[in-house]
Amino acid sequence: MSFPELLRQCRKQKHMSQAELASLLGVTQQAVGKWESGKSSPDPTTVAKLAEILDTTADYLLGLFDPADEGQTEERFFGSYVYSLIPVIGTVKAGYGALAFEEDYGREYARVKDPSNYFYLVVRGDSMEPRIHDGDLALVHKQDTLENGDLGVLIYGDEGEGTLKRYLQRGNCVVLQPFNPTYKEMVIKGEDLNNLHIAGRVVETKAKW
Repeated sequence: MSFPELLRQCRKQKHMSQAELASLLGVTQQAVGKWESGKSSPDPTTVAKLAEILDTTADYLLGLFDPADEGQTEERFFGSYVYSLIPVIGTVKAGYGALAFEEDYGREYARVKDPSNYFYLVVRGDSMEPRIHDGDLALVHKQDTLENGDLGVLIYGDEGEGTLKRYLQRGNCVVLQPFNPTYKEMVIKGEDLNNLHIAGRVVETKAKW
């Protein structure tokens, strides 16, 4: 079962309403509703608080394993995928020969095949509205190439910071396209393409509460 299903099941077993659970956590009922519908997910600290209130374990709520299991770690495989804690960062920059990851915001769970090749990036600004909002978390697979139409984390210039944009190839040019129509596309061509760095491909985004 998924986290939203397990959370709802455990809450109902305690004969507790969403409002009552929200009150104990110090969050809004809307936040609990979004967790149970899968529209967003709580951070690891809140998951631990939920588990304490609902008399279970964080691992059980996350669908990792039964509380009676022993000898388990923070990871558990489902076929070729595993739930793991992925680092959450605030900034990606182009370093000397490698990417520099800055601003540590802790870790967040994700179900991925190779967790060491992923990171979460905190979205900044409103250039990707209305689909992606300021403060959302973008799960990014580390890679230095993108397919036409991919949503990626891209860095332009040695002093630039990573930003979410749709990656488009038009002839000999690369276009970084925002979703927000009030922002202009960035067209990069010629020698300027050497200043474009790809940090990775965005595989999903989620609201952070």
